[in-house]
Amino acid sequence: MRLNTIKPAAGSKRKHLRVGRGASAGQGKTCGRGVKGQRARKGGYHKVGFEGGQMPLQLTLGDLMRVKGGEVTLAGLIEANLVPENTKLVKIILSGSVGKPFVIKDKSITATKGAKGAVESAGGRFEA
Repeated sequence: MRLNTIKPAAGSKRKHLRVGRGASAGQGKTCGRGVKGQRARKGGYHKVGFEGGQMPLQLTLGDLMRVKGGEVTLAGLIEANLVPENTKLVKIILSGSVGKPFVIKDKSITATKGAKGAVESAGGRFEA
């Protein structure tokens, strides 16, 4: 084997898509970015979970009581209609009280210091 003969594996490199070169090229006008808004703009960066400046999605301790069973996962929160389907991150805040022990088993669910203490004092724990 020689260094000048090394090539990428077949199919591992895709051809660059030239956008903004007219309607006949397939990606003209808006170039696949949709119409208006932050994502359509140049440099339209936003973090995962960013909700356009709206207060990020937060749950209270009282909301946890609506989850079936003692295990709290993102799928369980979606099933209980506490968060929308496309949710990536959730934060639990200290508001209300916990009546039973919960096991929070998801990395995408975080909690404030006070909420974490309240869950643990009720016999629950975080396993993420």
